[in-house]
Amino acid sequence: MKFTKYHGIGNDFIIIDGIREKLPDNLNETAKNLCHRNYGIGADGLMVVLPSDKADIRMRIINSDGSEAEMCGNGIRCFARYVYEYGHVQQLQFTVETLAGIMVPVLVTEAGQVKGITVDMGVPSLNRIDIPMLGDTKQAINEKLQVLDTSFNVTSVLLGVPHCIVFVDDVEKVDLQKYGPALESHPAYPRKTNVHFVEVINDHEMKMRIWERGAGITLACGTGACGTLVAAHVNKKTGKIAKIELPGGVLNIEWADNNHIYMTGPAELVFSGEVLDSSLIK
Repeated sequence: MKFTKYHGIGNDFIIIDGIREKLPDNLNETAKNLCHRNYGIGADGLMVVLPSDKADIRMRIINSDGSEAEMCGNGIRCFARYVYEYGHVQQLQFTVETLAGIMVPVLVTEAGQVKGITVDMGVPSLNRIDIPMLGDTKQAINEKLQVLDTSFNVTSVLLGVPHCIVFVDDVEKVDLQKYGPALESHPAYPRKTNVHFVEVINDHEMKMRIWERGAGITLACGTGACGTLVAAHVNKKTGKIAKIELPGGVLNIEWADNNHIYMTGPAELVFSGEVLDSSLIK
């Protein structure tokens, strides 16, 4: 089975072309095997290219733990570059069907080369029922939440997938390995959540660290960066445009007047290959 690996500022993905390749029967188990850092190819997730009757192309994404995600911001940039460069779409702007709805990436080119991708990530929601998050109020904005031996003020946002954002004075001092999984599986989040600790540098710059639902510590999270801008703005910490520094690189996020979130960042080819060990494919 042939594959291609891409990364979006360090958030890495294995892409299988489900239009040209025979897919395994159990993608969830295959994803766990292929994404394993020691015994497989190694990645944060597995993405599958599929035909769509609703959009130009369809994307499935499965986390490294075998759970399926609705969407992924860094992943869709990698996916968009792949389907363009491998000839599934010819135009620079096209539609992608995901479990979170139809996404619209736009490839930015220079001298015929893809230099970046801007994605319309849709309209964010702060409503508990959408995220989902348990609680009595309609929204969770700067809400105190007890986690293990401490409490955090959290803001919850849905942007394709759920996000829990915690603003701190210094992100480097946060014990992410301790508090990340505790927040991810907190009883308040019945479908779990992505977790982001964020340091505001000024009204248009932030720094964040990530614990991804189903993947653990990662170098970047595109939907998380988008959710972070929403959380920062509603908490009156930034404007509606910000540069967000993640461990793997920088994303530029805008919450536009039409209420849509736009994310701009790179996607890079790492390598292509072929899986020859049939025990990895389930």
